[in-house]
Amino acid sequence: MADESPKSSYELAMERLRKKDKDEGVDDRPSTPEQREAIAEARKVAEAKLAEREILHHSALRGVMDPESREKLDEEYRRDRDRITSDRERKIEEIRKRR
Repeated sequence: MADESPKSSYELAMERLRKKDKDEGVDDRPSTPEQREAIAEARKVAEAKLAEREILHHSALRGVMDPESREKLDEEYRRDRDRITSDRERKIEEIRKRR
């Protein structure tokens, strides 16, 4: 017979989450070594782009004193960061879907 000891709230919560994922069709297969390597590479490339963009942003800010121009540069920087981050997440999702 199965272990009849009481389950912790953590175990109960994990069971509910697994059931919910199963009901929603979420696949729980672990990533392959090739996928993990590709994901790590995508993250590394994105981090390099973010670092490069940050350096360029700080360099551009040094030469600008006008508050409106600084705000425009900040907005462009935020938009670039968001784009790079969303590209990274999209690439990672594509890698995970490859099986």
